[in-house]
Formats: sequence, structure tokens, C-alpha cells
Amino acid sequence: MSELNPFLIAQRQLDECARILNLDDSVREVLRVPMREMHVSIPVRMDDGKIRVFKGFRVQYNDARGPTKGGIRFHPDETVDTVRALAAWMTWKAAVVDIPLGGGKGGVICNPKKMSDGELERLSRAYIQSISQIVGPEKDVPAPDVYTNPQIMAWMMDEFSKIYQKNQFGMITGKPLELGGSAGRGDATARGGCYTIREAAEEIGMDLKGATVAIQGYGNAGYYAATLVTSLYGCKVVAVSDSRGGIVNEAGLDGEAVFEHKAKTGSVVNFPGSTPIYNEDLLELDVDVLIPAALENVITDANAGNIKAKIICELANGPTTPEADEILYNNDVHVIPDFLANAGGVTVSYFEMVQNFYMYYWDEELVHERLDKKMTSAYHATLHTSRKYKINMRQAAYVVAVERVVEAMRLRGRL
Repeated sequence: MSELNPFLIAQRQLDECARILNLDDSVREVLRVPMREMHVSIPVRMDDGKIRVFKGFRVQYNDARGPTKGGIRFHPDETVDTVRALAAWMTWKAAVVDIPLGGGKGGVICNPKKMSDGELERLSRAYIQSISQIVGPEKDVPAPDVYTNPQIMAWMMDEFSKIYQKNQFGMITGKPLELGGSAGRGDATARGGCYTIREAAEEIGMDLKGATVAIQGYGNAGYYAATLVTSLYGCKVVAVSDSRGGIVNEAGLDGEAVFEHKAKTGSVVNFPGSTPIYNEDLLELDVDVLIPAALENVITDANAGNIKAKIICELANGPTTPEADEILYNNDVHVIPDFLANAGGVTVSYFEMVQNFYMYYWDEELVHERLDKKMTSAYHATLHTSRKYKINMRQAAYVVAVERVVEAMRLRGRL
């Protein structure tokens, strides 16, 4: 297996945490592997009348603190090891922000960009049929992730409701507002990350007004991060990118205008008034804040030493390898690790679950207020642990999360 296999990286990160906490080998062994995983073959009739079989997964990593929770990815390069790693990170993510959930993740190997709406709907419904026995409001609650969206969540919820012959709005989150979605869910991942950027800037003495920001990845999280760091703190976004390439403008980019350009052309590339830049070069720009918001393993030992940003806020899952972490820490780069930085999404998903359970919905202002409280508390718990153990922020986030999961398992008699 590749050294950049995300699940091997997740296990290495856990092993390091177990060493810091001096956990028993038996405890570490339990925590290193998912408690349950389901592999399914999903036959779907395509628009041309032919049946195509898709491979899907659902991994439930640990449910000691509550029902498992985690997104569903539709991606042509999806692998079960990626899903396992993401399920592990979801476990630690829910624990670090102290919400009563475990970690899970799902995925289907497909290319949604080459599928019609009808094909996507049939695939979404068939996937839920395949995994319906192991998901549900009190078992495992999915959510959107890469290349899935509120409409896909609505189809999945509807299919699950048909199977159980009653409305089951709480079986999935990230739904449209009209079907039990939560206000504030759309920008929750980026907004939660921005709250941690604010706390980190205060910690290192950085004035965010006028601070320069580069964002790799301009999907949901990247776009909202661009608009929020500008509107909330007065930062200047000077570079953004997507899978086709990047753009830079030292005078600053208008996040909304870039988004509209991408909606029309399919990419941020060739945005008027900008200069082209490679994704790899964007990471090494001389900026104050770097936000990796794309895929895994983009910051490695090969480029970590060239990174000039003072704060890295990881909105992507697993963008930094363990070797790169050490280099960044030694270079005094303040890394807000992924499962803390991007926990805003699962936090507001949890709020959505709560609202579904008691059928009363909060306004956006209340969602933002409660999200801010959760993210700020989680950041400072991590920072405190980092200082206490003299370890980097990722190791500290692991220590906070793993201690909470281990304690829950001990109390339940599982260890």
C-alpha cells in the first residue's frame, strides 16, 4: 500500500496519540480498526437502458459516544481505505467538539459529473436500499460530502422513509430546509473553520484585518471560507484554485464574483484580472493564512518546508502528511488540524439531528451562536493540551478526542 494511504496515515496518527497517552496496546488495537463496515454492489439502470453495477461502502468506526455520523462521497477514485480513514477522523472530530456522536463514513465509486439527474437519483436510492439495515436516526446518520448535496440527501431520506413506512427526516442531515434541514448548514464547515482562524490569530498575535489568504479548493468549503474571512474579519483573499488550476491577484479577489465565474465556466481559471497559478505553487505563496480545502495529502515532506503561511486551517480531510506535520511544527506554522478545523459541518449536522428529534427549528443566528461556542471551546481545549504535553495541535486534538472516546468505552465496559 502507498505511504500516502489515508487509512495508514490515520492509524499512524492514532499510534502517536496512544504513545503520548501511554495507552495499553489492547486499547490501541481496538481503536485502530472500524467496528463495522459494509461493502455493497449497487445495480442501477442507466439512461441508455443498460444496468451498471457500482461499488459502495459504509464504515462505522466507533459508536461509544453515540450513533455514528459521517458523510457520503460520490467520487470516481473512492477507495475503502479513504472511507475508513474518514470514518476514523469523524470519530475524533465528534469527540473533539464534544458532541454525543461516533464516527462513520460512506462512499460510492462513481463519476457524478458524467451522470444525469435521473441516474444520480436511482443510484442514491439504491445505495440507501443496500445499507438501510445499518443506518437510521439512532444508529448511523449520513450527510453530504464530496459530490453529494441536499437534493441527494432528500432522495436518500425519502427512500429510507419508504422502506420504514414513516417519515424519517432524522436519518440523514444536510437536507433542504423544507425537509427538516437546519438553518446555517450550508456554510457550517467554513464558518466553523473561520471561528478557529479568529482564535488562532489572537493566539499568535496576528491582525486579521488585511491579512492575506490563499485557498486551495473552491467547492462549498473553499467558496464560503473566501467570503466569510472577508466579511467577518476583513481578510484579503489573494489566491484560490480548483481541480483545473488556480488564480492569484495580490490586490484581492472577490469571492462571490469568482464563484459566479466558476458556475458559468466550470472553473476559477481565467477569472478576469487574475494571473494563473498551479495548485502546487498556491500552497507555497507568501500569505498569512493558508486554507487547504480540497483533497488528502497535498502538504508533504516535499513542500512543507516551503510553506510561508503563519496559520494553516485544514478545511479538507487529511491534507497534511505526518512528515509534513513535523516540519510545519518546527517552522512555527500554527496548524489548525482537519478534524478540529472542519468540525463545523458535523456540529451543525448534530444541531439538525436535535431539531429533527424534537421538531422545532432554530433561526440562523442561534445556530451561528451555538456553533461559535462549540468551535471556540474545542480550539482552546486543543490549544491547552498542546501546551500541556508540548505537542503540535494535531497531536493535541487527537489526545483530547481519544481520551473522551476511551473514557466512554471504559464506562460502557468495552475496555
